[in-house]
Amino acid sequence: MDKVLVTVIIAAYNAENFIRHAIDSVLAQTFKDYELIIVDDGSEDCTGSICDEYALKDNRIRVIHQCNGGVAVARQVGIDNAVGEYSIHFDADDVADSKMLEEMYATAV
Repeated sequence: MDKVLVTVIIAAYNAENFIRHAIDSVLAQTFKDYELIIVDDGSEDCTGSICDEYALKDNRIRVIHQCNGGVAVARQVGIDNAVGEYSIHFDADDVADSKMLEEMYATAV
């Protein structure tokens, strides 16, 4: 993996119906120097296995599985594991424009 400038953190709980759209929109970013940390917060559906499938295909994706602790705890776990210079929280049902990270990073620096 190249230098990680941005960490995208997704806290996911029972998101099997929409998590693919969120992950796909992150993977479609024009800005490539990022990592994606997905915290599976004790999902009782297929969210965790969907995220694991993506992690096997792209080394920028890390999945952390934990017992349900709520969104604040899941986000903190993401922050604690982030290596990017900047981080952003992304909800499991969000879909981003392909230039989101590029534009946000340019504004930040």
